Amino acid sequence: MKSADIRQAFLSFFEQQGHTIVPSSSLVPGNDPTLLFTNAGMVPFKDVFLGRDPRPYVRATSAQRCVRAGGKHNDLDNVGYTARHHTFFEMLGNFSFGDYFKRDAIEFAWTFLTQTLGLPKEKLWVTVHVSDDEAERIWKDEIGIDPERFSKLDEDNFWQMGDTGPCGPSSEIFFDHGPEVWGGPPGSADEDGDRYIEIWNLVFMQFDRDAQGTLNPLPKPSIDTGMGLERVAAVMQGVHSNYEIDLFQNLLQAAAQATGHADTATPSLRVIADHIRSCAFLIADGVLPSNEGRGYVLRRIIRRAIRHGHKLGATDPFFHKLVDALDAEMGDAYPELRETREQIARVLLKEEEQFARTLDHGMTLLEAVLAELGSDVLPGETVFKLYDTYGFPFDLTADVCRERGVTLDEAGFQRELEAQRERARAASQFGADYSAALELEGETHFSGYELLEDDATVAALVDSEGNALASLKSGDKGVVVLDRTPFYGESGGQVGDTGYLHAWGGRFQVTDTQKQNGHHLHHGVMVEGELTVGGPVRTEVDAGLRAATIRNHSATHLLHKALRMVLGDHVQQKGSLVTAERLRFDFSHFEPMTAEQLDEVERIVNQQILANAATKIEQMSLDQAKEKGAAALFEAKYAENVRVLTIGADDFSIELCGGTHVARSGDIGCCHIVAEVGIASGVRRIEAITGENALAYFREQEARVSRIGERLKAKPEQVETRVEALVERNRGLEKELEQLKAKLASAAGSDMLDQAREINGVKLLATQLEGVSGKELRGVLDQLKNKLGSGVVVLGVADQAAGKVSLIAGVTQDLTERVKAGELVNHVASQVGGKGGGRADMAQAGGSQPEALPGALSSVANWLEAKLN
Repeated sequence: MKSADIRQAFLSFFEQQGHTIVPSSSLVPGNDPTLLFTNAGMVPFKDVFLGRDPRPYVRATSAQRCVRAGGKHNDLDNVGYTARHHTFFEMLGNFSFGDYFKRDAIEFAWTFLTQTLGLPKEKLWVTVHVSDDEAERIWKDEIGIDPERFSKLDEDNFWQMGDTGPCGPSSEIFFDHGPEVWGGPPGSADEDGDRYIEIWNLVFMQFDRDAQGTLNPLPKPSIDTGMGLERVAAVMQGVHSNYEIDLFQNLLQAAAQATGHADTATPSLRVIADHIRSCAFLIADGVLPSNEGRGYVLRRIIRRAIRHGHKLGATDPFFHKLVDALDAEMGDAYPELRETREQIARVLLKEEEQFARTLDHGMTLLEAVLAELGSDVLPGETVFKLYDTYGFPFDLTADVCRERGVTLDEAGFQRELEAQRERARAASQFGADYSAALELEGETHFSGYELLEDDATVAALVDSEGNALASLKSGDKGVVVLDRTPFYGESGGQVGDTGYLHAWGGRFQVTDTQKQNGHHLHHGVMVEGELTVGGPVRTEVDAGLRAATIRNHSATHLLHKALRMVLGDHVQQKGSLVTAERLRFDFSHFEPMTAEQLDEVERIVNQQILANAATKIEQMSLDQAKEKGAAALFEAKYAENVRVLTIGADDFSIELCGGTHVARSGDIGCCHIVAEVGIASGVRRIEAITGENALAYFREQEARVSRIGERLKAKPEQVETRVEALVERNRGLEKELEQLKAKLASAAGSDMLDQAREINGVKLLATQLEGVSGKELRGVLDQLKNKLGSGVVVLGVADQAAGKVSLIAGVTQDLTERVKAGELVNHVASQVGGKGGGRADMAQAGGSQPEALPGALSSVANWLEAKLN
């Protein structure tokens, strides 16, 4: 019996028992902040059990997708090393919300296993909680279970989803693989063997455990059951390992083909086959790889799969290729997988490409270290070097060491990590080739990475026309060149610093700083006193504006990476502008971003801000920067040595950048996208604000809502509801107005009948209406045709302000063989700059010459007379 057939048989059986089939919910719990992922079939029903979420049914059944790879319920480390542990699994369950209880739950389970699936009764073993005499009686007296195949256990038979929440005693059903497999029955000394395998757990939900550990009776005792599809499939298909069932065999074959490793029994292929399921479904449910929370767990699973593929010899991206095979196995049961498979493959490929930059080198180094290790403990300093210098994740180091029986010095790693955070970041100027516009020797030393104030000497003074000066006096505008400066010169999208240059008795206001030919040019005006060439100055950068500017600049880097994560690797920077007020980022993309995509980009950026990771700045060769994976505009010219900025947790963004930046991502405060527009074919622009500007924006939005609330006499939280009510009321009034207009038009129509004339025995009414909208013409026409009984009607409405004409023509059914409404309306429309069409009995048209409508309607009589002759 195939896995898909078992799933369907289970759902159909319980549907026949009055259960509503409920589709699987997301792997991201929507009603439980205490859970990282949906890890059991009952999670979507937690509030139902607590009486907080009434449903239109009291019996339900589902095939719920689950993940156990993070938090308390974490099977990740066991996957690939055991026969039955998975990061992703399907839980088949039936649930009663205060309807049936123990007797029916037990009978349903026994009937399904022994009759629907046909499992031999003598192969099943049952357990109950030591306190549950009722369940014991039902099993023994009513079901007739052999007392020799029955156990009463303690902790193993009391189920709870977490430290708090619904819980109760349970009854478990085991399958006996036979004496040829080592292991004892549940509760025995040998129970950890593989002979007896749990396949179904019936939880008798009676209590709600609060934070103090008190068991409070639930409003209505309920039933929660869970049967692992993979385990039951193994039993039904006569295999011992879940990886031998049909579903996994097909995924293993796909993994073998993708990695070029033919032996499908190898544990690494099992890891890959398991991980593609959890990764694909997590992405389908909106989780994206990141460095925090659910996204971090997803990234960890992806990288673990890639590492095992690398172990098998796969050198090219392979993991994303398994999405089609997974869709073939599970797409019918889970349409959301099929709908998002292309996006899933793109996300996985992106992660593979990103991780490939560090995997080969890191593994080579780690293998060398382990080969020379003189003990069974890997020093924390070595683990940190792999992590910090080579970008090799701590988790993968731990995974490899686990396989080799080596312990990690985690405490030492944490000490090194903390020491790194405390060390000052040495930085030097990012080199670039600028066109010369000012003939000056040497260059300006930039001290602004470390300082906002510095002592300097005036190297040159230039007036607004580029002429060299010996001095600048009060009121003079010009450019000051210094031997060293903390003022950042505009480049890389970041605007130049502003501030003051202080001399003895003099002060120069810097309004802008530019770079030319290695020099920083301080543009501004002499506020007071005098500056002379060769004289000393004290430089002072406007600290507030610099801080606001670097917040926006650092956010731009996070934004760039987030856009690539959400939209794809085709996103490339096409320009940027970073000021103290806001940031602007231009990028390649083929269509407008959706509101959901913008929200996701903003979420990822702010997630990195909240991570508060230390910013890393390194000086290296351009080739080294490329090997590190640094993003850059490589069509631009760079010096041989470049400055590499890494910002965000787990090396989120790595780019070449000579700008000034925050020390930690958290210094940005927050980031909010205010606009996204197209500026050229294939180029989009995002504008965003950060820090205090973002807070000011939020305050203004809040104040605006408050002001609206005052006008609506509603509290801020009631504004949306009140506005919706007003909109609905306005729609009602508009509808009433249309109805009134229709009544007026009808009344006017009755009066218009007196204007009808007879042409060769056919009644004709051709007239212009006032105060009637174009969409109301149809109703007026129908009324007039009914009242005429037999005849031809042509109506027109002229909208002088809009320069539009609306026309409609109608012919009663008895005349359609002689007169066609379409021909008639086109005759009139051609005279008012329009055209139209329709059926023989009714046709509509429009025009653009309102002033010509009276004459056009007057011509209808002659047209009809000619048509009737």
